Amino acid sequence: MSALAMPQVCVTYERARALRHFDEGRVVVFAGGTGNPFFTTDTTAVLRAAEMECDAVLKATDVDGVYSADPKKDPKAKRYDRLSLKEAFDRDLKVLDATAFALARENSMPIIVFSIRVPGAIEAVLRGKGRATIVGG
Repeated sequence: MSALAMPQVCVTYERARALRHFDEGRVVVFAGGTGNPFFTTDTTAVLRAAEMECDAVLKATDVDGVYSADPKKDPKAKRYDRLSLKEAFDRDLKVLDATAFALARENSMPIIVFSIRVPGAIEAVLRGKGRATIVGG
């Protein structure tokens, strides 16, 4: 489903239709952001997760969680297993943009950050295993 009309590619996003797909056990892929300028993919992910009443947002990155600094540039960067959305925002950890942080806090939506580079990482996170940082929740 896309926020931007692309009838040759997929159906246009409608919350009720997406919820019906979920109720029928289907996987729904959301594309096209919000369809509005100035909103990032992070904000869109949190927005759609809140609209769909999801339990969490999975954020796949190049590293295996949230660090105090870029671990590729700073070998002393500290990795966090868990922290609150407020802690991540106050420490300016760049997990999400400010709008996405606000939306996640308002909806008590945890963000699970993990590495997409690890084979099987998505399945591991879904099973509550694997290496990831839970932000919020």
